[in-house]
Amino acid sequence: MLRPWRVANQKDRADNTHPAGQCEAMPDDISTDCVIEDDRWETLGLEALAERAVAAALSWHGIGGEVVVMGCDDARIAALNADFRGKPRATNVLSWPSVEHLPHEPGATPELPDEDELGDIAIAYDTCLAEAEAQNKPVADHVTHLLVHATLHLLGYDHMNDADAETMEAAERSILAGLNIPDPYHEKV
Repeated sequence: MLRPWRVANQKDRADNTHPAGQCEAMPDDISTDCVIEDDRWETLGLEALAERAVAAALSWHGIGGEVVVMGCDDARIAALNADFRGKPRATNVLSWPSVEHLPHEPGATPELPDEDELGDIAIAYDTCLAEAEAQNKPVADHVTHLLVHATLHLLGYDHMNDADAETMEAAERSILAGLNIPDPYHEKV
């Protein structure tokens, strides 16, 4: 699997609504590997948050698989964003699916990959912390949401048009509700 950011310092090792056509059977094995490049992620407990978020997203779809999550800082994610997306600035999270996803009708649930290794995620501590503070959300909830979001990208979801964004956000809401995390898209009045 392509691991564009892989480094030598790899660390050791709901809701019952499912997408149409997906079974509610027990998923295959779910594995989350964490690579910590910024020690602040250790304090926040990224490994446990990643295991919880990835397991929730994959279980919701009734599948198993392996996801690698790298916790980094803004400088590292800005370099990755520049290299892979041509956007030389920090962002909260990036994902690299292990397979090229098939096109689907706008708003349709994507066809899930038939691979054990689903892909890689990089998440930036500084941006996540700043966003959580600006939105007055617990950092752990915000990070969990972003990891669910990125895992859905690994499964073929996107938000390139309104219909796809609605489908993806509905999946996020349902998965997060199963984790007792409030709707991240709900506007506080």
